[in-house]
Amino acid sequence: MEIPELPNLIHYAIPFFVITVIIEAILTVKIKMEDYEIKDARTSIAMGLGNVFVSLLTKGIILGAFLFLYKFRIFTIGFEWWTWMLLLFLEDLAYYWNHRIAHESRLFWASHVVHHSSQKYNLSTALRQTWTGGFYTFIFWLPLIIIGFHPVMVLMQMSISLLYQYWIHTELIDKMPRWFEYIFNTPSHHRVHHATNPQYLDRNHAGIFIIWDRMFGTFEPEVEKPVYGLVTNIETYNPVKVAFIEWGNMFKDAFTSKTSFFNRLKYFIKPPGWKHDGTGKLSNDLRREWEEKINL
Repeated sequence: MEIPELPNLIHYAIPFFVITVIIEAILTVKIKMEDYEIKDARTSIAMGLGNVFVSLLTKGIILGAFLFLYKFRIFTIGFEWWTWMLLLFLEDLAYYWNHRIAHESRLFWASHVVHHSSQKYNLSTALRQTWTGGFYTFIFWLPLIIIGFHPVMVLMQMSISLLYQYWIHTELIDKMPRWFEYIFNTPSHHRVHHATNPQYLDRNHAGIFIIWDRMFGTFEPEVEKPVYGLVTNIETYNPVKVAFIEWGNMFKDAFTSKTSFFNRLKYFIKPPGWKHDGTGKLSNDLRREWEEKINL
């Protein structure tokens, strides 16, 4: 099978990212009459640049793992137009479960929390990417390799998904046409995902297609104004602290808690907020409290 030369889309898109972040900053001040948080944007851009640098290493690891597993594929799927269409949906489904688990397991949240750490929501927030997730989150895409999609195809589609999600990180777009909102992930849907309002927690995990959230019961429409950030915010603009603070907190909880070995392991497996003594609050607990209040 002839393997075509496919470009690194993320690297080519960097100038576009820079230009659109500047345009959005100007529009935020001129149209919304709001201050643009330069320090926050600077941290997000630093996280993005760090991610690009780290990906030079992780892409090699991922490609090596993909190529090794590809030897044991069930089918051999060619580079045809219809296979790209099929991969578009299957890769997005893999992304959905990766993203959902990142909110339901602290081990994966430790890298994903970086993306949610900004209390602002703009295009620069899309650049606030993990420095550690690339070393292990690729396991969610391994089934695609086993099915028979070539590693180059999968990596390309992963990049396309990431590029699509860039434009949805903005408050300048209210709602898209109704049919588009029903099928695709949009700024409105993704604002919900980044919000800390109890009813919005751990909702709308979509990459490109919001249909997965509708199918698997994690969809929530945007109603009240979102409040962005984390339930307990990381009060720093230091990109190194942002990148690693949750890893430190997770290991501290696991190794300093006076509990059994199996409970220590649960600090890696259970959702963020879980405590072995039952004192922690999970997102479902916060949502339940909110529902009880509005039903009073």
